[in-house]
Amino acid sequence: MRKSLLAVMALVLFTSACGGFRQSRFNPLNWFGGAEPAAAAAPSVVDREDPRALAGQITALKVEPMPGGAIVRATAVMPTQGWWEAELVPVEKEPVDGKMVYEFRTFPPVTQADISTPQSRSITAAVFLSDIRLSQIASVTVQGATNGLTARR
Repeated sequence: MRKSLLAVMALVLFTSACGGFRQSRFNPLNWFGGAEPAAAAAPSVVDREDPRALAGQITALKVEPMPGGAIVRATAVMPTQGWWEAELVPVEKEPVDGKMVYEFRTFPPVTQADISTPQSRSITAAVFLSDIRLSQIASVTVQGATNGLTARR
């Protein structure tokens, strides 16, 4: 009787301690917080052969953990419909002081396009970061033409 009571008490204490895991730094879902505004930077010259323009306004930035790393997903609202081939282009090849900065680049419509609703003008781009790469990164910033968003650990 004593041993079973002791086992039950130990189990209760052990499982009650698990509640703190949700807010801990060991939980992969807490590695990056929500997106915060970042100052719009002047467009960099990443590659002179890349004719794509910076995306309009960055409206969402999420860093979603997954096995082997994380996916950085950004959404932008463009001035018109029809923008295509969106990509998050790194400003620097390696993180600088734990900060990785991407520019949201995309091609403009080939023909005249409608304006319509913001939902129809939204475009999303993503990039995968491995666990090895994430170990060097403390914040991820995505820049657009008018604003930027940052997600921090």
